[in-house]
Amino acid sequence: MQSALGITIHGGWPSERWFGCFVNNHPIDPGSATCLCLQALTRVAGCQTAKVSAIRLRREIDRAYPGHEHDGSSLISVGSVWGDPETGCDRAHVHGWVKREWRHLDTCQFETRIVAEVPRLNYKSGRVEDAAVAWAERYSRITLMMEAFVVRLLQAAANISRVAELIKLDWHTVNDVIARAAERGLARRTQQPIGHLGLDEKSFARGHNYASVLTDVDRSRVLEVTPGRKLEDAVDVLSSLSVERRAGVRAIAMDMWPAYMSAARTMLANADIVHDKFHVSKYLNDAVDQVRRAEHKRLRSQGESPLTGTKYNWLRSLPDKRCAEAVAFRHLYQANLKTSRAWSLKESFTVFWDYLYPKSAERFFDAWATRAMRSRIEPIKSVTKMLRRHRDGLLNYTKHRITNAAAEGFNSIIQTIKANARGFRCFDNFRTRILFFCGKLDLLSASVRSH
Repeated sequence: MQSALGITIHGGWPSERWFGCFVNNHPIDPGSATCLCLQALTRVAGCQTAKVSAIRLRREIDRAYPGHEHDGSSLISVGSVWGDPETGCDRAHVHGWVKREWRHLDTCQFETRIVAEVPRLNYKSGRVEDAAVAWAERYSRITLMMEAFVVRLLQAAANISRVAELIKLDWHTVNDVIARAAERGLARRTQQPIGHLGLDEKSFARGHNYASVLTDVDRSRVLEVTPGRKLEDAVDVLSSLSVERRAGVRAIAMDMWPAYMSAARTMLANADIVHDKFHVSKYLNDAVDQVRRAEHKRLRSQGESPLTGTKYNWLRSLPDKRCAEAVAFRHLYQANLKTSRAWSLKESFTVFWDYLYPKSAERFFDAWATRAMRSRIEPIKSVTKMLRRHRDGLLNYTKHRITNAAAEGFNSIIQTIKANARGFRCFDNFRTRILFFCGKLDLLSASVRSH
């Protein structure tokens, strides 16, 4: 009859452990065939004491320890012990045990908590910390499954206070879930190439407090957020991309802010600057509104003004020219008004964005700019001079049909985030919320992603 060795398997925590293999209290190299064999037996036996054939084990032990004497009663114990992450091979000693509690998903509408004693590990360097557990992240007060549920609620509700009230958690716990999820998602981002970027500013607090928002135009996601909109702030937000990814950027959409343009020329050597057509339309609309206000004031001083209550008629677009509003506006537009001429110049410039060839777009732009400068309408002339200074950025739109439409869409989401939070005092929380809701990150933990 073949003799058998007693294999004693000691249970342990399933995370941050390595198998310690001992033969009569002599340690076995964790990477040796003997230890691998014992680990396989551990997986087979589960957490029970198993009786297995000793021939293979003795052969491996003899190979690892030549001349080692053993008898049939030798005890090989395979235990789960904690390794020292600082050295990678030493064993961490258990300094003590601490009682921890985690909030879990409710069971049959009853609040459920997991309570366990966690070992405090003493590393060779003298540092002491609690061992990580499999069901929760380190220093977290809720389980991973509960955290995933909170993330899904936040994605649906986008209001921390309401979510915290619904699941009976405090605000700080939910805020920590957002911070961990965003950090987890940023760490999982792949370094895939980015062809087109968008750079825009967003108001952070009262006064002239702004944040620079960098977006991926092709994938409609926020890449990074930094405080300020000065040159060094724009350089910082572009530095969040690796050198290889910056070299692969073909174009970046932005407004005509000088700091952004200088940062793009410095950090993105191969990228063309494309001025966003929505900002150009805004400048032209503002010019038309200035003309309307000045003319309305002059006509009111002389008597009755036909421009009363017509502010938004000059700013909005009416695709259906046969509707009642378009017919009423046609009578107003055909009046001999300076505002009508300014509006006509503004509307005629929209044709510029339809050109596909740079030379054709250049001829149209030069002709339009000449007509605008001869109009003797000062607000229109001011905008025309600005557009002439940034002519190359406008003409680049014919090569790269990109806009900051995604960034402008994110602005409405960011405004909702600010409104739900009633403002932010800490920029880190502001940045984390934007990345959480607009970054298209993989937020869930890997262990619960499939649930």
